[in-house]
Amino acid sequence: MKYLHAFLVLTVWLLNCQTSPQKPAVPVSQSPGQTVAQKPQESVYETRTNHDPNGIGKFYMGREIAHVMGHQGADWLEREDREQTELPNEVVKQMKLKPTDVVADIGAGTGYFTFRITPLVKQGKVLAVDIQPEMLSIIESRKKQFNADNVVTIQGTETDTKLPANSVDVVLFVDAYHEFSYPREMMESIVKGLKPGGRVVQIEYRGEDPDVPIKRVHKMTVAQAKKEMAAVGLIWKETKDFLPQQHFIVFEKPQK
Repeated sequence: MKYLHAFLVLTVWLLNCQTSPQKPAVPVSQSPGQTVAQKPQESVYETRTNHDPNGIGKFYMGREIAHVMGHQGADWLEREDREQTELPNEVVKQMKLKPTDVVADIGAGTGYFTFRITPLVKQGKVLAVDIQPEMLSIIESRKKQFNADNVVTIQGTETDTKLPANSVDVVLFVDAYHEFSYPREMMESIVKGLKPGGRVVQIEYRGEDPDVPIKRVHKMTVAQAKKEMAAVGLIWKETKDFLPQQHFIVFEKPQK
């Protein structure tokens, strides 16, 4: 019955997120219902009753926030075709990490990217951040398997990543940002956690491309990403489109 339930959850998720049943859904571990750590800045958000059924009816800077997938879909995050559709090893290569870097994997889920990053930062560490304790439990159980003593799990909230101030060199979030219930607060906590000159690597399905078979609210344009990151003081550095369906966008925290 456990596996039947997981299968049904994933089936519903696929129908909600995709325009084509042959294409992968968006794998994100963020989920609603968590305790809010600080008072949200509600004035920066707009609620509409007439909205996309795949969104939550809450808008930020003109963009509707998408629904999220819970920990019941953890197996989906480890699906085999991610190697071909998302090129995770190339993503990690393009991050250009140094052995001493501290990397925060936001919305880490099962650690799909976390455990690809750890061998490259042996003198640093990876902070695996998620709001779901079930996901963090999976990561903790896999640390020994991957000999990843440099992984530290952090349970964040919908408004706070709980990153230590000025401690992180690189932040990564893969197909996750567009589902943050409180993107302004989350990004402010990320900027606080970044060292001066630290980078944010944002992976999103290309909103400019109608041929990418993902529902509109589960995609983002580069222009929208730039606007939202600029709102918290991050500077756009580059956009790489080496991925089949996604943008690889890099932002930087100013040195001063």
